[in-house]
Formats: sequence, structure tokens, C-alpha cells
Amino acid sequence: MDNQFTEEELEALTWMMRMTAENPWYGFLSYLVVVLLTIVVFNLGFARELPVLKKAIVYVLLVIGSFVMWFLEFAFGAPIIAVLIISGVILGMYRFRLHKHRKEKEQA
Repeated sequence: MDNQFTEEELEALTWMMRMTAENPWYGFLSYLVVVLLTIVVFNLGFARELPVLKKAIVYVLLVIGSFVMWFLEFAFGAPIIAVLIISGVILGMYRFRLHKHRKEKEQA
């Protein structure tokens, strides 16, 4: 880290701002993580089979919306990544139980 910031200034920053100050790639990588988690949560909870063009439009809008969520985490320290991880786990458990229930229903 180059000495652009004093210790007091670094303490005032959010955790993601501090990481990005140390290495600018961390900001970009965290944005990619937000995009990936947003797509996973969307597919687990809300996705339906769509035509290709509509699916492309939905994913473009997800990428744009992910920037807004990433900015909230970057600038204000909102726990967006943590919430997306928790949402993904809960929706994954729901889908697994739904699949298991449907499989048992078919066998009966």
C-alpha cells in the first residue's frame, strides 16, 4: 500500500474501501462477486424459463442493478454480499426440499 492515506483516514473508510485502497482489483472482484451472487439468488428464487432475448435483457438488468448494490456496500458499508450469501443458502435449501418433496410425491 502506498502511503496515500493516514491511519485515521483509513479507519474512517468502510472495509471495502480499505481493501480497494490497498489493491484496486479488490473493488472489481467484489463487484463480480455481487453479480455472481445476484444471478444465483435470482435463478434459485425467481427464474422461469424465458426466451433467449428476454433472458439476456433480464441478465443485463441484473448486472446494472448489481452495480447499485455494490455501490451501497462500497460507499456505505451495507452488508450486501453477506445478505446475498444468506439468501442463496436459504433459497438453495428451499429448492432442495421442494425437489425432495416432489420426488417423494411422484413415488407415492
